[in-house]
Amino acid sequence: NLSLGSNELSSVIPSTFWNLNSILSFDFSSNSLNGSLPLDIENMKVVVEINLSRNYLTGDIPPTIGGLTNLQLLSLENNRLQGPIPESFGELTSLESLDLSVNNLSGVIPISLEKLVYLKDLNLSFNRLKGDIPTRSPHLQVPLCKSSSHRKSSKNVILLGVVLPLSVFIIAVLLALGIGLITRYRKGNTELSNIEVNMSPQAMWRRFSYQELLLATDHFSEKSLIGIGSFGTVYKGRFLDGMEVAIKVFHLQFDGALKSFDAECEVLKSVRHRNLVKIISSCSNGNFEALVLEYMANGSLEKCLYSSNGILDIFQRLSIMIDVALALEYLHFGYSNPVVHCDIKPSNVLLDDDMVAHLSDFGIAKLLNGKESMRTQTLATIEYGREGQVSPKSDVYGYGITLIETFTKKKPTCEIFCEEMNLKNWVNDFLPISVMNVVDTSLLRREDKYFAAKKQCVSSALSLAMN
Repeated sequence: NLSLGSNELSSVIPSTFWNLNSILSFDFSSNSLNGSLPLDIENMKVVVEINLSRNYLTGDIPPTIGGLTNLQLLSLENNRLQGPIPESFGELTSLESLDLSVNNLSGVIPISLEKLVYLKDLNLSFNRLKGDIPTRSPHLQVPLCKSSSHRKSSKNVILLGVVLPLSVFIIAVLLALGIGLITRYRKGNTELSNIEVNMSPQAMWRRFSYQELLLATDHFSEKSLIGIGSFGTVYKGRFLDGMEVAIKVFHLQFDGALKSFDAECEVLKSVRHRNLVKIISSCSNGNFEALVLEYMANGSLEKCLYSSNGILDIFQRLSIMIDVALALEYLHFGYSNPVVHCDIKPSNVLLDDDMVAHLSDFGIAKLLNGKESMRTQTLATIEYGREGQVSPKSDVYGYGITLIETFTKKKPTCEIFCEEMNLKNWVNDFLPISVMNVVDTSLLRREDKYFAAKKQCVSSALSLAMN
């Protein structure tokens, strides 16, 4: 058995490693390993457990992996694997747990997975797969969705009766993690390295010059402007090949702008999660600093909440807040050095084409060193907390306020609030009896057939935010 998880191992796994035909299990998870899985993996005939999750593995999954008939656990989640799931997976007759989530796998889910009679745990989420989920395995038997003329009505009943309570429960669990498990971090005391941006797959073969950014933004014209922040201006850019991006140009004449640039690079170069905005590349020449980021077509949660034509229904708001909770759970617990965002608010929650939320703006983020003291290395000039102390509880509190704002459509800075009355106290005074006095009026209408269920959902979400 070989366990080297949660370290800083990098480079390709040596080819000779795959010839260890007597190894029973190996765990290389949460490192920085790259390269692809070789055909020689079939040599590990007696291996029972393989965990290569949270690395940078690329390429296809080799079909020869089907020869590992003793394999019981295979975890390849959170890599950059692509291509189809091999049909040979159906030959892994001892397999009990399979996790291929958060990759770039595509094609049809192989029907051969139904042959895996011992398979209990299957996670294929966050890929580009299609087809039917295997349901004939003894441990994965679930009924197929019924189709009827009342499909829409049935969907609403399922959403209100199952998804809403379950979603609120998920948020509760994630918040509980943020509050109750704060000291349970993975050990990681390595000093921060010099800033070096880790490019995303789209830009591994490409670097952007200042001239390219000029052309992409029409010379940083006003019509390309997306938003203005404390340390930078964000433009929409379109390169000659049609690729659309967001370009964040830092105002170097302002104190703290360069440190904000360094902070975003330091955090975004390593973290990878579906609900975090990805860095594509950067442009830096001493007098000009810019980040090239994913473009989010639907703007920010703030824009969708307050614009005249931006109407979010109850399901969208709930889904967005679950996405934000998942991003925070990853930052606090899923990375070797926990990250505290320090600025959770609707304007920093961006929405893509599918209304999936992505947490953005890490300009004042803090990296914890993994020790219980929670003393942080400040990466920007703005202080968050007292005497350099900061905790994930800061993000949990910010999340709670954002959750309230999302369902009440009231900003903490609203003119109705004063020193004696803030947003949280205002909501707390009306819960749980008079939720209608605080909820966004567009969400709940008494004539709605599902008014009672929706009201209970909003009440549960707001009550959760109070905690």
